[in-house]
Amino acid sequence: MIRAYLLYAGTDGNSHVKKGLISNEAKVLTEHIYFRETPAHESLSWHNDPVPQYVITLSGVLDFATKTGENFTITPGDILIATDHIGTGHTWRLLNDEPWKRVYLIFKTGEDLHFVEDQFRKDEAN
Repeated sequence: MIRAYLLYAGTDGNSHVKKGLISNEAKVLTEHIYFRETPAHESLSWHNDPVPQYVITLSGVLDFATKTGENFTITPGDILIATDHIGTGHTWRLLNDEPWKRVYLIFKTGEDLHFVEDQFRKDEAN
């Protein structure tokens, strides 16, 4: 199983995050793939993701935050499932001295994301 974070817009109009896993066997139909690199020490203020996508981090360590105060850290190998296309959005900032190298996989609307919420972490937060 691979660690994943589901970033989504809640019914309250805010972005939220769920921690979980994606199966090693998951297959998702994608429309596009592209690569991006951002220099070390960069950040991006409040924004929404433009399309439903997996963001797979290859290098860099990032802190993400939502306006409701939810924070999480992405490390190499983690998968961000970005689906917060509306609402208050999120921010990110690089924490280490490496650039953020990543792969974006744009998936088709309605695809099974193969995300399983991590119940242990959910219970631990309560």
